[in-house]
Amino acid sequence: MHNLIRIGTFSNKLALSQANTVANLIKPSGYTTKIITLDPKSKSLGSLEDAVLNDTIDVFTVPASYVPARLNDALELIAFTKREGVNDVLLSRREASLTTGVSVGTNSPRRIAFLKHFYPKTKIVSVPENLDSRIKKLQAGECALMMSRSDAKRLGIENLITEEIETSYFVPTTGQGSIAVVCHKKLAFDKKEILQRWVNDEETEDCIRTERSFLKTFQRPASIPVFGYAHYEGGLVTLKAGLISANGKQVIKAKRSSTVAECKELGKKVAEEVMLNGGSSLLRA
Repeated sequence: MHNLIRIGTFSNKLALSQANTVANLIKPSGYTTKIITLDPKSKSLGSLEDAVLNDTIDVFTVPASYVPARLNDALELIAFTKREGVNDVLLSRREASLTTGVSVGTNSPRRIAFLKHFYPKTKIVSVPENLDSRIKKLQAGECALMMSRSDAKRLGIENLITEEIETSYFVPTTGQGSIAVVCHKKLAFDKKEILQRWVNDEETEDCIRTERSFLKTFQRPASIPVFGYAHYEGGLVTLKAGLISANGKQVIKAKRSSTVAECKELGKKVAEEVMLNGGSSLLRA
């Protein structure tokens, strides 16, 4: 069907919630949507990319924080949903606080490094990669979990939030809090127009593309966590971004602002400042 947009995703609760969010945004346009879940065994971003390239789906939805700095040349980021709940939160079945020390389940290198830096009393627990399995551990009271506030909302577990963590020091990863929509560059023009008009939030796009320009500027080992958060402030785009060592001992960051027209250059300038302020040494080490 000409006015059908096929949305690809995975079968877990969070991925389906994200796909449904995008489908609901498209609904008023008059276009219909069909959510297509990939084989549960296919869990990599590459499998979603292949499905678009093979014309099994028109687009796929994924957390903007999961999109690599450089996509397949045949693909493009066509839309970003309005950002919400960008900060990290602590969730627990019991009363819990990071300042007093708690067992926290997370596999995120950035969260682990920041916890070691700001909350050394925290005991970090490795948890399954499968998100549904992590939630079971949380519900069973085996450990607390960390995730973005937006993910907690989509999973329906906001009632378990025991602590909100400020973005001013516990800086999010690039793209956190928004859903990205990826399509083939040759997707029909009318479908691209629908996605940009009904799904894309321009302010969110400005901010995340600023963060992504920071991410693209340098190559880094997977062991060195990167962070970056841009937001509108007084009519300008302000970006705070940097690197943190895996053990949490070294944090190198920079903060700058620019007009929207210059926000792509802003990411590059912040990356250059981070490198000059010790980022180069950290990457070499």
